Amino acid sequence: MKYTVKDTSLCAAAFIALVQQIWPGDYDAEKTQTALSKTLNITAYDGDLLVGCLRILSDGVYFGTISELLVLPAYQKKGIGSRLLRLAKEHAPTMLFFGAQPGAEAFYEKNGCQRSLQSYMIPKGPRA
Repeated sequence: MKYTVKDTSLCAAAFIALVQQIWPGDYDAEKTQTALSKTLNITAYDGDLLVGCLRILSDGVYFGTISELLVLPAYQKKGIGSRLLRLAKEHAPTMLFFGAQPGAEAFYEKNGCQRSLQSYMIPKGPRA
């Protein structure tokens, strides 16, 4: 397994191939590439196959968030997600806040993450 911190070569096609196996959807390649260019990307590759990715969005001073932690289902429970979290902790410029999918809490807690604020969202909608 090859891990890369600040993976600036991560392309939308590889990322979309990964995310489609976890959160299927209609992803636009150009918008995805723009999003990837605005985050610190930590990746895990098995040969040429992207099997895991953690993305950090941060202001660099006060706030950072993990926008996604994704590992292909066939590669889960092999320590890849845990390694991505350790690399995030080592390389993030700030403390990190994030939400967890229901049922994933035990994974984060076993990896030293602490429960924090309740998370909320404001859905994107028409402007008033």
